[in-house]
Amino acid sequence: MTHWWHATRANNLTYGSPKLTKTMMNSHSTADALILYGQTFTSRLLLGTSRYPSLHALEASLEAARPAMVTVALRRQLAAQGDADVGFFDALKRQGAALLPNTAGCHAVKEVVTTAQMAREVFETDWIKLELIGDDYTLQPDPVGLIEAADILVRDGFKVLPYCTEDLVVARRLLDVGCEALMPWGAPIGTGKGVVNPYGLKLLRERLTGVPLIVDAGLGVPSHACQVMEWGFDAVLLNTAVSQAARPEAMARAFASAVDAGREAYLAGPMPERDSAHASTPVVGMPFWHQDGYRAPEGAAVPPSNERP
Repeated sequence: MTHWWHATRANNLTYGSPKLTKTMMNSHSTADALILYGQTFTSRLLLGTSRYPSLHALEASLEAARPAMVTVALRRQLAAQGDADVGFFDALKRQGAALLPNTAGCHAVKEVVTTAQMAREVFETDWIKLELIGDDYTLQPDPVGLIEAADILVRDGFKVLPYCTEDLVVARRLLDVGCEALMPWGAPIGTGKGVVNPYGLKLLRERLTGVPLIVDAGLGVPSHACQVMEWGFDAVLLNTAVSQAARPEAMARAFASAVDAGREAYLAGPMPERDSAHASTPVVGMPFWHQDGYRAPEGAAVPPSNERP
């Protein structure tokens, strides 16, 4: 069997940092671009590449979503085996995908650092999505280890995007050690529940103004993505919601539209929420047929005189 990392080298599939790859775009212009570590992306959707039913489904989903970046893992699992590994990276190359390696499956700081360094060597990029799991049931990040690992990786020259919860204190500590963007979850990975703690996530957005925040994990349907974009989050990262849909390509397209719609709504400035009703049509003065000198057109219906003041 041909190992994918050997095939990658043999076929000279060099991806490098996102700035060296073809930009994947959606309908947004550069006037409203996502900026991460000084790099500009015109899409605000990031897409995972695992658990798709086929290589064709993955490639079609990438084409439909046109994501800013795609995540890849050294420990990735595909339905196909063997030579399909080579086809997997060929598909990413055809799409011009900017790669974001991750440290999925790591449970210790040393393991994270080793995996990140291997990913940098294989994919020739300093970008890393930092994942350090503290609980196997909820797949909740280990906050203490996450901060330690982020500190080490930043000092080692990585552009770190840490997967975290909505904990504001942990988020600030990650920023303190040099992370320039964060990836708070909406809900536990793979649940599709949408945002389970709206208060905490909104508070994170309100308190960390100017910090790129990418909602990662737990989003299940396009309306979930639209909602967090309306709240002012900068982007979303999806995987299971697309790969496990009955029609992944169609779902990828729907999510891309939802992200665009949510961003447009945020920029438009939504009306404030109220606790009481307010008529949308103002009532000023009297109906025109009550005004002096009004003559109704022939055959027009006019309210009976007993309904007039």
